[in-house]
Amino acid sequence: MLGKQDQELLLRLRQNARSSISDLARALNVSRSTVQNRIAKLETSGVIRGYSVQLGGEFSAHQVEAHVSIKVFQKLTARTNTALEQISQVSQLYSVSGEYDLIAIVQAQSLEELSAVLDEIGNLEGVERTNSAVVLETRFRR
Repeated sequence: MLGKQDQELLLRLRQNARSSISDLARALNVSRSTVQNRIAKLETSGVIRGYSVQLGGEFSAHQVEAHVSIKVFQKLTARTNTALEQISQVSQLYSVSGEYDLIAIVQAQSLEELSAVLDEIGNLEGVERTNSAVVLETRFRR
């Protein structure tokens, strides 16, 4: 269970993981050493697994994103997961309940590239069928 300050620290890191320890300490009204110790604790306990790059500006504005629901032949699930992991445009893969087994988040630089990736996913061994929804606008992302 995370305390209120740890939750606030995580929120600020999710907004900008490159924030300085000093800036975080000022925002949280605690000492720099407290922030350093909390971050170290969150990393050690596995709450913070790592830091990543969020694409922005012109590059991100021109990306096309789709959520692809994937129905998989159950005996081939592991093979299909491995194959999806090898497709660089698949940024995330979720196992879900319901009619479909997986949801892949696909990011491409054009509609043509997206179409090719969707065809590639549909042709993977183990994929029974897919259903895609293209993201029209991102309202917010944390």
